Amino acid sequence: MDFFNRLQPFALLVLRVVLGAILIAHGYHKVFGGLHHHMEMVSSLGLPSWLAYLSAGTEFFGGIGIVLGLFTRCFSLAVVIEMAVVIWKVHFKNGLMGPGGYEFPLSLAAIAFALLCFDGGPWGFNFGRGPSGWGKSKKG
Repeated sequence: MDFFNRLQPFALLVLRVVLGAILIAHGYHKVFGGLHHHMEMVSSLGLPSWLAYLSAGTEFFGGIGIVLGLFTRCFSLAVVIEMAVVIWKVHFKNGLMGPGGYEFPLSLAAIAFALLCFDGGPWGFNFGRGPSGWGKSKKG
């Protein structure tokens, strides 16, 4: 089992890259050309239309930050909140597995929650904090 413990930093990298790539792909069209339509959709849900800026920014710029390991916990928290709103306002009425169900945003929220709890691992930009505590000695 020690072999799998040594793979934990790689597993966190995989989670970061997968979540970030999905977010970038979904946020790209909102940031570059589709923001007006996204604002209309957000306001049709009974939410203030300015939240579309936060949503698009969280997906695109947060996705980039998560891939790079930059402010991983902050961006992951934003993703968890956004996916909770998406499930609540858009997908919950369709059930877990129905057409337009909430299984996909729930999966993204679960990945983001794991990154929120464990951080992004040692392979990323941590602004001199070192490798996020990985491999550091616990000696006083």
